Amino acid sequence: MAGTNLLTLLDDITVLLDDIATMSKVATKKTAGVLGDDLALNAQQVTGVAAERELPVVWAVAKGSFLNKAILVPAALLISVWLPWLITPLLMLGGLFLCFEGAEKVFAKFLPHDDKSESEGDKLDLVEYEKQKVKGAIRTDFILSAEIIVITLGTVAAATLINQALVLCVIAIIMTIGVYGLVAGIVKLDDAGLYLLNQSKLSANKFKEILGKGLLAAAPRLMQFLAFAGTVAMFLVGGGILVHGIKALHHIQIAVTNYGQTIVGTTGEVLAPLIFDGLLGVIAGLVVVLGHLAYLKIFKK
Repeated sequence: MAGTNLLTLLDDITVLLDDIATMSKVATKKTAGVLGDDLALNAQQVTGVAAERELPVVWAVAKGSFLNKAILVPAALLISVWLPWLITPLLMLGGLFLCFEGAEKVFAKFLPHDDKSESEGDKLDLVEYEKQKVKGAIRTDFILSAEIIVITLGTVAAATLINQALVLCVIAIIMTIGVYGLVAGIVKLDDAGLYLLNQSKLSANKFKEILGKGLLAAAPRLMQFLAFAGTVAMFLVGGGILVHGIKALHHIQIAVTNYGQTIVGTTGEVLAPLIFDGLLGVIAGLVVVLGHLAYLKIFKK
């Protein structure tokens, strides 16, 4: 009797694990796009940090990301049970904040700003600068993690609460390890190139020399690209959240996508919604930034 009960329990556990694995695969596919944005944004966030501090900064942000998800997973489960209507407004606020951050970066890069603030920024203690970098990265991660959690929750909405919780935990762990493992690898590419170059001199290995020089040349260009991609990702993700949260915008996006498909076929079908999300993100970000500047100008003493 005891043996039969044990076998039944093991069978139930196997079925449960199989269900979780299947749902996790579906959720991973649906959140893959956000994962790419998360990678670009977080790699960009750690640029400008001293080489010897890159991995400690990535680790600090990764710990913050785990903490974000430790907050978001139970919060998402509670909201889905008690306040499901609150999910969309919270995501909308997060989307607007991403657009705002992207627009701020564009303003800072292309528009003239106060020299005094620049000189004050130069005087920032390196430890304080690093703390600001970590805080900014964790803040951005919180919004992207929230989107990942909500998308995952949507894919397992019909499952039992225990299955929802387990799938959310699996996705949270996999996404965090995957993103910050890749970020750590990206920021240390130049060190790997330098190591291979030094090794090639000791062993006269031409392949190591070519690979080392290639990594040293590619590392700064990759970081520049990720800095650009990170800003673009803010507009794409932020605009995409607004589109999915506002039905009127979603209908317009569908119309634009259909028009793009009619004009240039499959390419238009793929690019049209991305362009629409990006432009919407830029417009929303500029509106929020201008509103923020107007607020500061009116109420600043």
